[in-house]
Amino acid sequence: MTLRSPPVWKLCRLLATLALVALMTACATLDHREAEPADVDAGAPAPPPFFLRAHLDDPFQTIDDAVRRIGSLRAPADSDDDLWHRVIRRFSFAHCPDDSRAQQWAQWFGDRPDYMERVLARAQPWLYDIANELEARDLPGELALLPIVESAYDPFAYSHGRASGAWQFLSGTARDYGIEINEFYDGRRDVYAATRAALDYLAHLSNLFDADWELALAAYNAGQGRVRRAVQRNLARGRPATFEHLSLPRETRAYVPKMHGLGCLFLEPERYGLSLPEWPDRPSLARIDLEGTTDIVVLSARADLDLAELIALNAGLNRHLTSPTGPHHLIVPLDRKDAVINTLPSLNGENSIVWQEISVRRGDTLSGLAQRHNTSVRALRDANNLNGDMLSIGQVLRLPGEGISPENSVYADRYQELASLQERLLPTRRFQHQVRPGESLWLIARNYRVSVSDIQRWNGMGANSLIRPGQRLMIHMDSPGARNAAGSAPAAPSHYTVRNGDSLWLIARRHQVRLNDLMRWNDLNETSVLRPGQRLVIRPGA
Repeated sequence: MTLRSPPVWKLCRLLATLALVALMTACATLDHREAEPADVDAGAPAPPPFFLRAHLDDPFQTIDDAVRRIGSLRAPADSDDDLWHRVIRRFSFAHCPDDSRAQQWAQWFGDRPDYMERVLARAQPWLYDIANELEARDLPGELALLPIVESAYDPFAYSHGRASGAWQFLSGTARDYGIEINEFYDGRRDVYAATRAALDYLAHLSNLFDADWELALAAYNAGQGRVRRAVQRNLARGRPATFEHLSLPRETRAYVPKMHGLGCLFLEPERYGLSLPEWPDRPSLARIDLEGTTDIVVLSARADLDLAELIALNAGLNRHLTSPTGPHHLIVPLDRKDAVINTLPSLNGENSIVWQEISVRRGDTLSGLAQRHNTSVRALRDANNLNGDMLSIGQVLRLPGEGISPENSVYADRYQELASLQERLLPTRRFQHQVRPGESLWLIARNYRVSVSDIQRWNGMGANSLIRPGQRLMIHMDSPGARNAAGSAPAAPSHYTVRNGDSLWLIARRHQVRLNDLMRWNDLNETSVLRPGQRLVIRPGA
């Protein structure tokens, strides 16, 4: 049988249809969203992380506004005195061949001026210090752009992989590079401390991979052990050991082109449509050494400091007190430096808050804590409004004793403002839920014992917004809504059906019960294996 060629007009229509489909696919790939990397194909340009900046009526907008004011404190720039030009002069590896993924990334960022304006506003107070530290270590200027890829320069960013801060450190690596993490302070969120640790780590990775910055950046993202093993595998097989030839995770394969793309964007801003800001090469922040624990609420009141600015610059603080064990420093706006220094000697006055707080750790009991801190179980219950003996890991308890409590202080309003900001900003109080097939907002809200409206508000969703499998939703586990819902839950046991990916720890956290209790209620132990479909007993309040 002889095949007949289709008419020319049909071929033209087919080609036009394919072109339209390709265009629509490209537009969908480059959709202007600030989503999680997990939501998109790592092989194509995709939006940077979202990190909860969904709507304007939340504390993030307050923090962003505070940072913008701080960044504007520099004196007017001279024509030859521009901070970005100083950083760009140190660029050494950015490369974006035509039609490469790196060039696509450069264009992607260039096409989003509003996004870049927000990110650069967060970077502005810190860039002068970062430039100094890059020069001190003789490192490439492109590394100043790394927090854009990691966190959009958000010191409160917290990833689903438990990395934290603008430089996105895991706790183990952070401690290896001298970052302090305790119940008062998490140095991963302290941009000043984390910058030094991150650049020391990057210098180490550069040495480890013979100044191959593509491999060093891949190791920063995926771990030096994984990249080194990939290099060794290729060498053993007689294959090139360069980045483009290594077998690495999809996220990492997108990570390095992003860095190249950002570098090219700043090298040739006009080509990609970026209006490069002109910032004076002068500091806008001051680091002040402290003699010991300092109450930042009292300090902010007496030194006439904006509390949101103080939190924005000292995002590592978990409480109203700086850490008793250090580090003993605060970052303040340059125009308030003298006022803070003059105020510090007077902070031990009668209005200081002298009571202490502790965090419950695994194995803690009320009786054990009472004995450890020279008090009684009843006094602990009274100080914390506890009706029983049940504690949860991470729960903050106030130790009974002499002194003024925040609610009775003359600065009560400021303590409430701080508590509200920290409750909604600190990553330890947030949890990411990945939507599974068949789930609804109502079902997710019920599982976490929060309201549907809370989930919608936390994630910037409208009343009619739809969710899809794989989407990540932020849940505020310790929010007032979650606590109220937990408090009103019936005492009768409920049942939970295990799903793919569940673990005992995750289920315990989701239902706000202790892991040991969950195992005891279901005759399980640490080595027990959960099966999808298995039903577990949950005893709220038991």
